[in-house]
Amino acid sequence: MTSTSTTSPAADAVEHELDLTRPSGSRTARNGCASAFMVFATLLAVIPLVWVLWSAISKGIGSLLSASWWTSAMDSADQAKWGALHAIVGTIEIGVITSVISIPIALLTAIYLVEYARGKKIARVISFAVDVLTGVPSIVAALFIFALVVTTLGGHQSAWAASLALVILMVPTVLRSTEEMLKLVPDSLREASFALGIPKWKTIVSVVLPTSISGIITGIVLGLARVMGETAPLIVLLQFNQYFTVNPNTPTFATLPTIISNAYTQGSADTPTVWGAALTLIILVMGLNIIAKAISRRYLRRMGK
Repeated sequence: MTSTSTTSPAADAVEHELDLTRPSGSRTARNGCASAFMVFATLLAVIPLVWVLWSAISKGIGSLLSASWWTSAMDSADQAKWGALHAIVGTIEIGVITSVISIPIALLTAIYLVEYARGKKIARVISFAVDVLTGVPSIVAALFIFALVVTTLGGHQSAWAASLALVILMVPTVLRSTEEMLKLVPDSLREASFALGIPKWKTIVSVVLPTSISGIITGIVLGLARVMGETAPLIVLLQFNQYFTVNPNTPTFATLPTIISNAYTQGSADTPTVWGAALTLIILVMGLNIIAKAISRRYLRRMGK
């Protein structure tokens, strides 16, 4: 004869109740050490950032609040009337030239890798080359363009040459981000388009690119912010100019980074003009990053994440 024992639901609940008591002993010690290390690492990252921002703001805000800073160049005999209009325009102009060259190259290469050469050997070769190009230091890119344009082809230093060096730095960033965004587009959208008899090129233009456009724009803005603050290509391929000019073919051209580097070489790095240029550059790059973050959030909302 067998007997069957039954337990009430309340007893089962008590038996399987989770142990939510605070762990003790070595687990608590390890958790405390890990938490303390993370806080310490965060402080190591935040303190220098706050220090740099505070130095730039406290020493450069006076220049930015002056009307002459936004309306004049550094061609006045009175240093108090110096402005950075020529450098701001020069920085934006070089950024535009770099973008005009970089964006088509990066977009077309990314489309080829994802839509036409996926899984092929040539795609792996190109991806490896892009990975190598991503790690190229800016000074190496500047020396390469100098050797090619100035030494080999007999050209001269100019904003065009500096933009070519920045193209080498911007293309991998935009290409990688665009490639990842194109890979996120579901294949079902492509297959539905093909099922309707739409050619592949038209599917890319009408379906794939519009679906990933927000992410692509984010990558472009981040790539532009990456090159706007570069200094090495500008030092190697440009000569500093105190006067206003918009001709990118002249050897003398002003940008915000070259204001800082030129003042440092002359032994006058700690001046309101230099800190004003630094703060203006920080605001410009920070603005581009904020735009990229806003576009990225819009993209994530669109994807339902």
